[in-house]
Amino acid sequence: MKPSTIRVLVVDDFEPWRRFVSVMLRTKPGLRIVGEASDGSEAFQKAVELEPDLILMDIGLPTVNGLDTVRRIRDFVPEAKIILLSDESSFDVVQQAMDLGASAYVLKTSAAADLLTTVETVLSGLKIVNL
Repeated sequence: MKPSTIRVLVVDDFEPWRRFVSVMLRTKPGLRIVGEASDGSEAFQKAVELEPDLILMDIGLPTVNGLDTVRRIRDFVPEAKIILLSDESSFDVVQQAMDLGASAYVLKTSAAADLLTTVETVLSGLKIVNL
């Protein structure tokens, strides 16, 4: 993917966190935030409508949790790369996320240091877990 074409959807139920992620992503040339969502249902709808190249999403979402949302998005927007951002660090949850098709898993506590590098890694076609 060419950097100038990367369309991003940011999903989290906590608006200040969405703003933090969006501000971080805007520092990277070529990334464009095309939408935001605050719950799993809205995330699925916007993913289908906007067809983003990259989705950054929390696991702990209202209505439909992030893992179920990943599963649903994979069925309708299979080419989207999904980076999950979470406070949850259990091996089982991380493994399930990756098995469902997430491209990366990043702990929110390390997002400030790891997010942009993770985005670059995922956009290069690799998968990564930052715990």
